[in-house]
Amino acid sequence: MGLVEAWGGNAFGWFFANLIEAFYNLGYALLHPSEWLAWLPYINGTMPETEIKESLMRFIYYGASVEFFFVVFAIFLVVTVIGFISNKFMWGCVRVLEGFANGVGRIFAWAGLLMVLQQIAIIFMQRIFAVSEIGIGFGVTFTKDVSWWSEELKFYNAMIVCLCVTYTFVQGGHVRVDLIYSAVSYRAKRLIDMVGSLLFMVPAAILTWLYGWFFLWRHLVVPNPSASDTLDRLITKARALRWNVETIGFSPNGFNAYFLFKVLLVAFTALVLLQAVAFFYRSFLEFKEGPDSEGKYLDKDPIGDPTAELVAEIH
Repeated sequence: MGLVEAWGGNAFGWFFANLIEAFYNLGYALLHPSEWLAWLPYINGTMPETEIKESLMRFIYYGASVEFFFVVFAIFLVVTVIGFISNKFMWGCVRVLEGFANGVGRIFAWAGLLMVLQQIAIIFMQRIFAVSEIGIGFGVTFTKDVSWWSEELKFYNAMIVCLCVTYTFVQGGHVRVDLIYSAVSYRAKRLIDMVGSLLFMVPAAILTWLYGWFFLWRHLVVPNPSASDTLDRLITKARALRWNVETIGFSPNGFNAYFLFKVLLVAFTALVLLQAVAFFYRSFLEFKEGPDSEGKYLDKDPIGDPTAELVAEIH
């Protein structure tokens, strides 16, 4: 009998049983990757098809399960406790998480330029050459109807929104409704930031993940997995499992890879959750170290005249 079954008679028992069991679950998952990653070609080797299907169903189940939540929560607790002891370690976590957000955002922000260039090319090809299809490629040409390329612009826009959200947060580019924030003291601001990251950002990200995860897989495989399915139920469904990637567009010749929007939703949620942790750590450290640490190690993009900024920093 597991700890959850033994201690699950009340809410506190259930919580701490899952938390303790999370360390075992993490170790078991790391030591037995084939049980949940065998559906990947470079891991499965020559495993029977039945076991590969069951492995995929385990991956789908655990991706939004109570067990996975407590594994992530346990890692957060361990890292946070170490960070409370060592400011240097916590600053390192902040720099890694914010650096990751900046790196992803700076890469996918170029989708905006690509979107503009593609729109110009579509208009030019339609108005000047009156073509019905556009093809790109070297050696192997990828050809689609003009309406497909036009509708694909939505995907570029979604990439910017979903993958640049935390980059914009780090850069301070989000609109903020300020009712009392500017009028309170420095430490009160840091407390508001800490509470806001844990009580608003984290729960919103978790709820979005729970819905987005199964929403994604319902458009990739059949039989459709459900959030209410138990692991045993999904393993039973694995007998009839097959890939059924969504390729239905809004128009006959339009963009037909809308499953990518579901992938972006999941990626967006993961980025927001990581940034919530980074923001909590930064706010705590700035609260602990005082005003001199405000903006410490913050990697913001330079705006305006670089020379003027350099002179301002020297002074």
